[in-house]
Amino acid sequence: MSYEDRDTYGMYKNTNESGPGPALMGADTLIGNDVHNHKGEDLGDIKEIMLDTKSGKVCYAVLSFGGFLTIGEKLFAVPWDALTLDTEHKCFVLNEEKDRLKAAPGFDKDNWPDMADETWAKSIHSYYGTESNTPETRI
Repeated sequence: MSYEDRDTYGMYKNTNESGPGPALMGADTLIGNDVHNHKGEDLGDIKEIMLDTKSGKVCYAVLSFGGFLTIGEKLFAVPWDALTLDTEHKCFVLNEEKDRLKAAPGFDKDNWPDMADETWAKSIHSYYGTESNTPETRI
């Protein structure tokens, strides 16, 4: 499902044509958005958006992948900077192969990591090749 399908307020009817999509987006409309890779393969969907409450920045999208009807699904915290909005296909793109995502550090719905932990954050950003923006590295 795309962000436009969940736009109950009409936020996206007057979008700016100069960018890849809306300049500002409602977090609630992003939950459930499909995520594909550069080959167009389905990598899952966004289950949650994680915000740094001190800086106000989006840090991670929690992506679900695998399983059936949430049974056996694995969750992944993907750095927000690793995702690109594809307005043509109304999804996000994560430039990762399916097999690499299967091997990525993940967790299950009942055992979330401490995403504010600097060591954890560095390992996730290292895996996806993005810069960490934990409070300790923003100073």
